[in-house]
Amino acid sequence: MSVSMPRIVDLDRDDIRKGLQDGSILLVDVREAHEYAAGHIPGAILHPLSSFDPASLPKDKRIVFSCAAGVRSARALEYAQAAGLDIHEHYKGGFKDWAAAGEPVE
Repeated sequence: MSVSMPRIVDLDRDDIRKGLQDGSILLVDVREAHEYAAGHIPGAILHPLSSFDPASLPKDKRIVFSCAAGVRSARALEYAQAAGLDIHEHYKGGFKDWAAAGEPVE
């Protein structure tokens, strides 16, 4: 029996900035609520990994996951793909990369 590995596409800060500016992505922050409240990428919506339900994600949007540094967002991709969703992109650098680069934070 073969097990397929999740397909993960790493996006960088420029990809995220462009996608948010042109409205082509919905950035889903999978950090916990207290992390999101302390600062998040403008336009990102909160969907904590600890209570992650892939079925509640919008079906009509290009979903890109983000977290602090790319670990939880990759895990969210695995969960979404296991649920049969065609989602494969995440922000590899995450919020730490965004904030360190001086990008706007809410």
